[in-house]
Amino acid sequence: MTMKLIRDLNDLPSELRGGAVSIGNFDGVHRGHARIVEQLRAQAALVDGPLIVFTFDPHPVRLLRPDKVPPPLTWTDRKAELLRELAVDALVVYPTDEHLLSLTPDAFFREIVVQRLDARAMIEGPNFFFGKDRAGDIDVLGELCQTNGVTLNVVEPLVAGESYVSSSRIRDLIRDGEVAEATKLLTRPYRIRGMVTHGAARGAKLGFPTANIDAIDTILPKVGVYAGRAITFAGTWPTAVNIGPNPTFGEDVLKVEAHLIGYSDSLYGQPLEVDFLARVRDTREFASVEDLKQQLQNDIQTTSHICMRAGVGESGRVGEE
Repeated sequence: MTMKLIRDLNDLPSELRGGAVSIGNFDGVHRGHARIVEQLRAQAALVDGPLIVFTFDPHPVRLLRPDKVPPPLTWTDRKAELLRELAVDALVVYPTDEHLLSLTPDAFFREIVVQRLDARAMIEGPNFFFGKDRAGDIDVLGELCQTNGVTLNVVEPLVAGESYVSSSRIRDLIRDGEVAEATKLLTRPYRIRGMVTHGAARGAKLGFPTANIDAIDTILPKVGVYAGRAITFAGTWPTAVNIGPNPTFGEDVLKVEAHLIGYSDSLYGQPLEVDFLARVRDTREFASVEDLKQQLQNDIQTTSHICMRAGVGESGRVGEE
């Protein structure tokens, strides 16, 4: 079965009812989420039904406490792509609205889980909350499941190192520029997306043309230079990415600039996605343009080596994919 992305429960086909369901944000689709999906797969087989992930757009916190909303790790289509790789049958993206936020835990369970999804099994973590004011917890869910003949399995959080794998932990790593460490907790390297816009064309004049990426809607890594992989309409390319200002030229505006190694065509006006593989160095001011050019050449060589080890080549893919 090809995974379906459902944005309206009225469009939910009958073959996607009566399965195993997990409700949550699934931001980043990390290894802990993969563990939940693995348990979902087992339960879906037991009930002879589909494997369903149910999430929300936007995040409920965006409506309830917009000043507290965490910056996302993924956008909806990327989340769907990552869950498709985990063999989920359907991703239901429920539109967060006042009606949803007004539902008590009992009403939410009755309307969404029982009536709309006809769930036969559920998999959640121990810190699951649902319903108005997050009044429902895992114990409430257990009682509702038992009353309605729904099997509930509680999956303990995955531990990596000295702490749990979580979206918030991954956000902290990315904020600190630790993109390689973040990748160890994710199911795929961390990715951003945006549109390529016109910049000062300074990189091209130096011999290192860059794509200026704007309208990025996920969290950015710490200011610095990174090795990555760019995904374009023409294929994929090893890429050196600079996040930050250009202090050598007296600029203090934060920019995201990507140099696609071996790519020469125009990208203006095109969407561009970039995977982050490793941090190369901090940004700094250079004494001369020549010093900057030498450092850029070094950055490209370092990036090429990192990408080669990761199996990234021109129009190629990360080896693990």
